[in-house]
Amino acid sequence: MSRPTPTTTPVPDADGCVALTRTLRRRGTVVLSVFALVWAFAGASGLASPGAALTVEILAAPVTAAAVLLAYRKGAAPSPRTVDLPRNWARSVGIVNGAELVAIGAVIGVSNASGQPAFIPPCIALVVGLHFVPLARLYDQWQYKGTAALLCTVGAVGLALVAAGVPDEGVRAVVGLASAVTLWASAYHVAVKG
Repeated sequence: MSRPTPTTTPVPDADGCVALTRTLRRRGTVVLSVFALVWAFAGASGLASPGAALTVEILAAPVTAAAVLLAYRKGAAPSPRTVDLPRNWARSVGIVNGAELVAIGAVIGVSNASGQPAFIPPCIALVVGLHFVPLARLYDQWQYKGTAALLCTVGAVGLALVAAGVPDEGVRAVVGLASAVTLWASAYHVAVKG
């Protein structure tokens, strides 16, 4: 009886590596930009001034669209380096993203059940920030470590605001807008620098 041989993922040729790198970075830009938009709207919902909230919402859409257009622009130079993905990277990314969703659901459930909804934005920022730590390695995007650090800092600031008695809306505005800016900055960096 012969033993099955382990399968290996074929190594793409140089053109395949360049195409995969471009595809992953474009997708990364889209995902970062869309979630930045979500955070911007969440932050705007906490602003005391309806005019300021509307301004944020109006500006958020073109900032998001510009990042996506920048990622998909014609004639863009290829990334200065191709990604070096670990074995089973796609499966691992799915596990990380699944764990993130479960953690976010737990944050929302526990915060609402305990009557402390102010904890939701900062704790979600922490969860999202922490999920970027393994993604930096899995996508070979080391700038995601900076994204992780900034989002965790935003979450910590949000928790400090909750502890200081800042109203829920104020916490949501600070955490939401700071998270949006962090994710947009990451999206633009990925779109331009690769």
